[in-house]
Amino acid sequence: MIAHIRPATALFFLTLSFAFCSCKHKTVGTERGFYYWKSDAYNLENTEADVLKKLTVKKLYVKFFEVEYSKVFGVRPTSKSSLNFHYQANGDLSPDITIIPVVFIKNDVFTNTKQEDINSLAENILFLIAKRYKEHGNQDSVFHEIQFDCDWTASTKEKYFALLKYLKKLTGKIISCTLRMYPYKYPELMGVPPVDRVTLMCYNLNNPLENENKNSILDVDEIAKYLNTKKVYPLHLDIVLPLNSWMLCFQNNQFVGMLHNQDDISLFAEPVKPLWYRVTKDTMVSDIFIREGDKIKFEEVNEDELKKITTLLKSKLNLSGTTTISFFHLDKTSLNKYSNETVNSLYNSFN
Repeated sequence: MIAHIRPATALFFLTLSFAFCSCKHKTVGTERGFYYWKSDAYNLENTEADVLKKLTVKKLYVKFFEVEYSKVFGVRPTSKSSLNFHYQANGDLSPDITIIPVVFIKNDVFTNTKQEDINSLAENILFLIAKRYKEHGNQDSVFHEIQFDCDWTASTKEKYFALLKYLKKLTGKIISCTLRMYPYKYPELMGVPPVDRVTLMCYNLNNPLENENKNSILDVDEIAKYLNTKKVYPLHLDIVLPLNSWMLCFQNNQFVGMLHNQDDISLFAEPVKPLWYRVTKDTMVSDIFIREGDKIKFEEVNEDELKKITTLLKSKLNLSGTTTISFFHLDKTSLNKYSNETVNSLYNSFN
């Protein structure tokens, strides 16, 4: 027997079904970003600037400096490079791109800083940001956002959060920070940082030295463990995905160094099993001398894995407003492995 439904009731259920569909298929506005994370020198290459232009990137997150602790100097901001790119009419960086200073803070800074010294540390950080901003030709420009990158722990969160809160009070600017998957899943343990927005780092979950058979840069199955469709993080979420690669070098089964974004590994090594290579001749790569017989774990991110992670994130994250989708990081060697069409399609997959 088919039940008869009154017109008013039918209208209610029809309206409800449209509301459900509109929520399920909600369109998220996106903005395009890139990270620029070089430590030796900041000379934006023509190919890198060209990628930004062709992909209509609007935000460039630039590591300005690091804050670290040493037994000799204590806690201090440390510049390890100079910023040599700047805005020009016919220069290397379009004025349409917003530069966002990023400060990397090592977690041991907070284990070696007293609570009463947090405010002076914040003031020193702001002083160096302003100094570095002028160095790359933007004397008349004003930055509107500062981002902080720190792998804080449950034991250091109070000092780190105090630093962020004081920086917000001093500047009145947008304060953002990076967020790894663990504090995203466990905010009740790790705390929610007192910032305006967070950038979820969807990579580097596995220890590259401890997980021999896993790609430590991007492991989609591992990231899936941290995502829950019912979770709504209390801050605005942006997303950063990896486009980098590295080589982990071992001599006599002992780790001796990491090489970033190197060219063709087949020039000096041969594959022996997934992710692993054997060095075939003595050679100097960057500042590391590697010998015949040494082992290299070579990790990179392929296009299929990137497509999988974008699909996963779009289905599991509760994104709202205008979400900044960024890639780590802007480097000529890394970008040679991905066409502009590929990166463009990854950006578009979040729309």
